Amino acid sequence: MEQQKNQTTAVSTTQKTKVDILKGILNAPSVIEQFDNALKDNKSVFIASIIDLYNSDSALQECNPKAVVMECLKAATLKLPINKNLGYAYVIPFNNSVKNANGGWDKVMVPAFQMGYKGYNQLAMRTGQYRTLNADVVYEGEIRKVDKLSGTIAFDGEKKSDKIIGYFCHFELLNGFSKTLYMTVEQVANHAKRYSKGLKKDTTVESLIALANVPFNAESKSVGWLGNFHDMALKTTIRLLLSKYGYLSVEMQSAVSDDINGEKDEKTTAAQSQVIDIDAEVVGDNQREGQAETLPPYLQQ
Repeated sequence: MEQQKNQTTAVSTTQKTKVDILKGILNAPSVIEQFDNALKDNKSVFIASIIDLYNSDSALQECNPKAVVMECLKAATLKLPINKNLGYAYVIPFNNSVKNANGGWDKVMVPAFQMGYKGYNQLAMRTGQYRTLNADVVYEGEIRKVDKLSGTIAFDGEKKSDKIIGYFCHFELLNGFSKTLYMTVEQVANHAKRYSKGLKKDTTVESLIALANVPFNAESKSVGWLGNFHDMALKTTIRLLLSKYGYLSVEMQSAVSDDINGEKDEKTTAAQSQVIDIDAEVVGDNQREGQAETLPPYLQQ
């Protein structure tokens, strides 16, 4: 019993030391200056959220505190909160393989910045170029017609069940240009298997497809493909469409690049990481009406 108590005390001391190290990094003048440049008067609130996030995630505490701060700074420069409850951006720890001095490989926890689909909506709306941006799940029966000539898909069919068969993103710019991307559950699962470094090697496409049977919950606090498949699927659909056909500000270009780097497989080469167009159906000039997500006032520019 005494030995167990000592072990518990040792663990608590280690965790406290890591948090203290993180706080020390955040209090460094050069770091404060970077957050001040990004957030001005809101820097103190954001820095406090970093400490809360680090305190609440034991896996994140295994990462290098400096690396955690740098990933959080990516969210700060985009003015996106890292609070998991909001779903705009995340800093997720991954168990990566790192080559050691002996030529072997060690497993090291590495933090990575990732966007949520709400984050993409927010950045797109900030550009002032989008009249409409909408993304949602597609239930069985909702696809009424596919026009092979024009590529237009009509989503106004009658819903037959709660089974989710795919995901779509649609946007229209102020100049009238519009595009829609529809991806089936299978296409999304294959994308995740190919690009996500957060998935174990033995994770199968079939097991990912099965996650689509979990009811969609827009307010879910879970993250990652295994924790929140639908959220990741919506984000993937939005990112693929906007990065290929949307209006991308410099801010959005940076966000897309950081998000891809945070999600790609650790063995993917730099050249391969730029290839994000997959076997998904892109349709153009779809004039279907939709509404962009209403954004919280404190995030509006």
